[in-house]
Amino acid sequence: MTGPRIAVALDGAGWHPAAWREPGARPGELLTAGYWTDVVREAEAGKLDFVTLEDSLALQTVNYLDRPGERDGIVQGRLDAVLIAARVAPLTSHIGLVPTAVVTHTEPFHLSKAIATLDYVSTGRAGVRVQVAGRAEDNRHFGRREFGEFRLEDSAEPGRPSPLRDLFDEAADYVEVLRRLWDSWEDDAEIRDVATGRFVDREKLHYIDFEGRWFSVKGPSITPRPPQGQPPVTALAHAAVPYRLAARSADVVYVTPSDRAQAASIVAEVRDEQELAGRGAETLHVFGDVVVFLGETEQAAADRKARLDELSGEEYSSDAHVFTGTPAGLADLLLDWQGAGLSGFRLRPGAVPHDLTAITRGLVPELRGRGAFRTEYEASTLRGLLGLARPANRYAAV
Repeated sequence: MTGPRIAVALDGAGWHPAAWREPGARPGELLTAGYWTDVVREAEAGKLDFVTLEDSLALQTVNYLDRPGERDGIVQGRLDAVLIAARVAPLTSHIGLVPTAVVTHTEPFHLSKAIATLDYVSTGRAGVRVQVAGRAEDNRHFGRREFGEFRLEDSAEPGRPSPLRDLFDEAADYVEVLRRLWDSWEDDAEIRDVATGRFVDREKLHYIDFEGRWFSVKGPSITPRPPQGQPPVTALAHAAVPYRLAARSADVVYVTPSDRAQAASIVAEVRDEQELAGRGAETLHVFGDVVVFLGETEQAAADRKARLDELSGEEYSSDAHVFTGTPAGLADLLLDWQGAGLSGFRLRPGAVPHDLTAITRGLVPELRGRGAFRTEYEASTLRGLLGLARPANRYAAV
């Protein structure tokens, strides 16, 4: 495939705060399995690479540092993203499933077996998006620790000690524990020999013995090595500190350029961090995040977004570039930005189902017409779709 890889980020009724009031929205079904099955199937019908499912430890806000629960005009409440993915997995067959998991406050042992389980029930289509949580409201759900003032501006200062930097360093250790636990069973550890009565070869289960600043994890996992060996790890990054996390630990990083020149600059910064992390020879996909409002004409798309803005009482803004226009115009933008070094895009539908179906039934045919998107899935696993080889088990030769 010569064109960009395409994923969609699914969050409730869409990324616009008033999306749940749009005609065709299903606000009464957001907590049902049927809703999530339908939207993921729609993405799969378009042959998209994967979907990400948003999650958090606090009620939804319009901006990250807003106080959760203060606005009653936006969708509030959500289902657990890993459990949604597990429910949808047997009802789909090819698309990758990448739930968001908050790695601050939660235990890596629990997440490792949850994602391994998702990889089994999806037959090799699981991934995970790791996310840190820095708000005091998140801490208070657990009451285990306070870690000082979380300031977004610290994300641009990787050399300066800060609570934010600690959270991302902790996340890097967290991912290392995930990966070691996934490897703690060799691929052929299960024997299942009825005649001899041996179900497992104990010599092929390994202690991981991870000792770090935040975790001391013995292992092994209770779940055998996942079908993909290592389900892909992904992360959203806006500045130097999270770029460093992605360079050290991820297979896919989502970035938020505002134009082609900034896309090239961000890609260069991520590649520099990747070299510093000693992973220069490995594949690290850099996906551009774009919020999309699509219509048959540019005016129709603009009018629809304006109507949503009026309903919410303010103009919509985002950390990512906001595109308003036609599927053909979006295809122009994606192919242009791909030339800056982005290997794919994670599109955030402004409103579901309208903008999701505009992606699958408008953008996808447009890209195919230009020879820039697949007509059929060419791999059965998420790693395969992303062009990532199945990694060897680090303990197999021990």
